[in-house]
Amino acid sequence: MTSIIDQYEKASQRSKPSGPEPMRPDISTAGFIQMKLQDEEPIFIRQRVNFRPPDNILHLAVSSNLIIIAMANNVILRIDVKNPEKKEEIDVSKCMSQMKMSGLFLDPLGNHLLLALTPKNGESPPSEFFYLHKTANKLKPAGKFRGHEITAVGWNFSNTSDTTTGPILLGTSKGLIFETEITLDVDKIFNTSLEQYWKQVFDIGEHSKPPITGIAFHKVPYTDKYVIIVTTKIRIYQYIGSVTNAQEKPLLQQIFSRYLNVEERFSQLENSLPYSRMQFYYPVAKGYPKSFGWLTETGVLYAEVSPKPAPDNVLINQVMLYSPETSLSGSTVSTSHNVPINFILTKFHALLLYSDHVKGISLLNQELIFEDIYNDTFGKLVNITKDPITGAIWAHTERALFKYKVTREERNVWQVYMDKREFELAKQYCKGNPAHIDQVLVKEAEMLFKEKDYEKSALIYADTHSSFEEISLKFLQECQIEALKTFLKKKLEGLRPQDKTQITMIVVWVVELFMNQMGVLRNDQTSHLHNPKYMELQKQFDSFLCIPVVEECIKKNLSTIYNLMASHGDKDNLIRLTIMHRNYEEVIRQHLYKNNYLEALEVLKSQGNRNLFYHFAGALLQELPKPTVAAIISKGSQLQPSRLLPALVSCDSDEKHAKEVIKYLEFCVYKQSCPDPAIHNLLLSLYAKYKQDEVMRYIGSQGIKFTIK
Repeated sequence: MTSIIDQYEKASQRSKPSGPEPMRPDISTAGFIQMKLQDEEPIFIRQRVNFRPPDNILHLAVSSNLIIIAMANNVILRIDVKNPEKKEEIDVSKCMSQMKMSGLFLDPLGNHLLLALTPKNGESPPSEFFYLHKTANKLKPAGKFRGHEITAVGWNFSNTSDTTTGPILLGTSKGLIFETEITLDVDKIFNTSLEQYWKQVFDIGEHSKPPITGIAFHKVPYTDKYVIIVTTKIRIYQYIGSVTNAQEKPLLQQIFSRYLNVEERFSQLENSLPYSRMQFYYPVAKGYPKSFGWLTETGVLYAEVSPKPAPDNVLINQVMLYSPETSLSGSTVSTSHNVPINFILTKFHALLLYSDHVKGISLLNQELIFEDIYNDTFGKLVNITKDPITGAIWAHTERALFKYKVTREERNVWQVYMDKREFELAKQYCKGNPAHIDQVLVKEAEMLFKEKDYEKSALIYADTHSSFEEISLKFLQECQIEALKTFLKKKLEGLRPQDKTQITMIVVWVVELFMNQMGVLRNDQTSHLHNPKYMELQKQFDSFLCIPVVEECIKKNLSTIYNLMASHGDKDNLIRLTIMHRNYEEVIRQHLYKNNYLEALEVLKSQGNRNLFYHFAGALLQELPKPTVAAIISKGSQLQPSRLLPALVSCDSDEKHAKEVIKYLEFCVYKQSCPDPAIHNLLLSLYAKYKQDEVMRYIGSQGIKFTIK
């Protein structure tokens, strides 16, 4: 059964609702059903460790799944997270006479532990510094540092040895920086000193003697550069340079030497607290840090750590994260209790530790997203830390140890980036969720529309599930016809073959838009065919007609498209479309219906179906006898004169038409030697009626002999 304490702890954790606000109904993400079958788990969940320390916890350090706890009874507990039942107790009371522990420092691998001791009262006895290896149960004094209060340790993240720390930096309460390397050499017969070497490499405050609160150094990947960051209560110092000789010791003296005789450079903040805290976020264990945080009274100065540092700055894109003044419950926090004791960084959040609660704020928008209230059952909160190798987050009160489980920390990052208009990053963190991607696209399209970048807006709107009618209306209201065409064409690309109604609607609408645009240019200029704008529109229209889905749609709706083009008087495109779809009969009918006989004849000439000549020759001979006969003659033997006979007979009612019919019949008789009696009879009858002098020539040509009496 869950204890009352555990129930209270769960109830005391509050998270900001993670779901995005619903989109407006007019530009909605239709097609997606957003439903939560159960309450979503908070990003950070506190879990109390089943462990009761024998005495109050003073210090906690965790690295590589190794927990080190220093207690008020001068006992150090060493616990392997993977084997928590096997606890090691190390009594350090012999070293603690008149002393108190001021610092506990554990290297990233969990092999090397350093303890800083200072006098309980005054300056006597002098400060001490001790070393404890992971396999040892007895502290060893680092005698070289006797008298120096070590306040910060910069571990060597490149070190892989179990027995040596590699070069490390130590900061003191008086602003001194030492470099040393501590080695556990079991082969030494006379082990008089732990330090292979030690040397003061810098002094950040020759006059003010400020205590160093944080120190770290990292090698820049794929270079010989190192960056060293040092903090005091009010300042950040950066030291950047190359190490030309990796074997030279002290290693980092090569960097500090550049800053010995130059004016010091630093960033400074107001801070009346007796401390400041420095933290990093490492995306890869023992790798180069991605981000940096520095806690002072003002807040947390957050920055990215540049992988390509400038000569004097590695901390870029700095922003101040202020302590939240309100609670997720809605109450206001007292200013006197609004300064964190410590903090840790995750990829997207900072967890701030206060004396009785923990708050989580987003690093992307500085919003409070998590709050965890502690009761006083186990005393006040003392510290929060993060395992630099596993990323596990640990917090402790005076009498209890807690672990924070992190669940899908990036779940709402897409929305934050969307609100910040960083749309590419937002899409990246949507993790393929179609509903989230749709909302990002809608936001991006809306922004581009407001900025009057209509073409790009149209392209993005087309990829969303927004209302087709609403988006179209938006562009129409702004008279953005080009953008509307872009939207419609892009929308067409996303339709499936079975979406026949939508395809037909879009194709007809796009054709209508092109017809309107070209019609305006035709009306404005008589020489529209040489107008660059018209030529570009024609080029675009031709490309549109060649799209396979458009071609197929037009083929099934030819009559509608022909009527549309005809209504706009676009003869050129009507002919083009006819040639493209080889439906010449319909176009010729349209031309004849509108008395456009010459256009009808041109279409007839441009196609290769002989039956259409037989079908339409009569109507065209009536209206355009001379051009029609010329067109028929141009086809030569491709046409059968006998099948044209009905059309020819219907056009011999007057001399004008008869002369053209005679011209074709003469072509048949004299040029093609047509033997068809009907053709000969018609020619002879027309000669007798309109050209009597040609009768004798015809008879002679046929080899007929007779005598006039």
